[in-house]
Amino acid sequence: MKKKFLLFISGALLIFTLFSFVPQKALALDVNGKNCKSTQIDTAIGCITVLDTSEEFLNDILAWAVGIGGGIAFILMVYAGFMIMTASGNPDRLKAGQELLTSAISGLILLVLSVFILKFVGIDILGLDKFGFGN
Repeated sequence: MKKKFLLFISGALLIFTLFSFVPQKALALDVNGKNCKSTQIDTAIGCITVLDTSEEFLNDILAWAVGIGGGIAFILMVYAGFMIMTASGNPDRLKAGQELLTSAISGLILLVLSVFILKFVGIDILGLDKFGFGN
């Protein structure tokens, strides 16, 4: 068991090392030395729109929230897999791992579909586009 865990950790470190040396041309700065537009502020987590409409700001925050939620769901799926693999015949631990895996997958599906659900309910059913939402 300890051998498999050490093999997993060393493989993860190898993959992280390989991807950390990939040239990142997408992060190259433009001629002015800035990476953001004139209506954005360059922060540690990226460019955030603050001088434009409030919809742009909320769109940036929502994008980060979905990313963080997806990362948490991924960590929960890895932990649930670890619980299932190390159950060693204990039915309670196996059931707990299966329930955690099911919950993480269903949460990830809801997270991915949340934008479509909000548009369907807010714009199509309630008609909130008449009040300035969704333009």
